[in-house]
Amino acid sequence: MNKYELMFIVKTIMETENANKLADSYKKVITDDKGEIVSFKEMGQRKLAYEIKKQSNGFYYVIDFNASVSTVKELDRRLKLDENIIRHLIIKLDEE
Repeated sequence: MNKYELMFIVKTIMETENANKLADSYKKVITDDKGEIVSFKEMGQRKLAYEIKKQSNGFYYVIDFNASVSTVKELDRRLKLDENIIRHLIIKLDEE
């Protein structure tokens, strides 16, 4: 298993509670495929540096996790298909 960090931004048209449920669904994708959540940060609503998809604000989330490559590919696929996600980024962290 490799170490990864996922950052994603959810549209603010969703209520905070629904945005948190969406974040939990992505945590479940990781844990269902035998991945491990190391840390989860809900950074709240923030103003974007520039408009993305006609949105100027978004709910930010950061998840540090350990998972296999197949889990990361599935997570990336689902994030791309989700209309409520403005942007996402998955990076592989260096081994210490």
